[in-house]
Amino acid sequence: MTIDWLQFTPWTSLAGGLLLGVAAAMFILLHGRVLGISGILGGLLSPKKGDTGWRLSFLLGMLAAPLVAGLLAPEGFLKAPRIDASYGLVVLAGLLVGVGTRYGSGCTSGHGVCGLSRLSPRSLVATLAFMAAGFLVVFLIRHVF
Repeated sequence: MTIDWLQFTPWTSLAGGLLLGVAAAMFILLHGRVLGISGILGGLLSPKKGDTGWRLSFLLGMLAAPLVAGLLAPEGFLKAPRIDASYGLVVLAGLLVGVGTRYGSGCTSGHGVCGLSRLSPRSLVATLAFMAAGFLVVFLIRHVF
């Protein structure tokens, strides 16, 4: 059995956004912490006592979720994204995102979801900068280089 309407991109985007919003709200309500992936990962690089277990569990859950979904979903339900770049460029892009999250004191999920929902002016500026940089890079890659 396949559910065709879930394969339509606007619906999957909406569902993903709702899940992320609910997860961020639950995380801040239950743990008093902002749900920012870079902060969670960064906390593993300089661990504090009693802080490693939940961080590892969270990151392992993020890695396991698509694998479990792939096993449980009907055939043809999930479509892998098409990435028109080499592995080297993907790694370079990931490293640049890491540098950006360090300079921005957070990532798109931390600033864009949690910060904006708390009406943080700093998060608004950071999110606008993330989006502008993303638009610029896509434009340069698609139309200039």
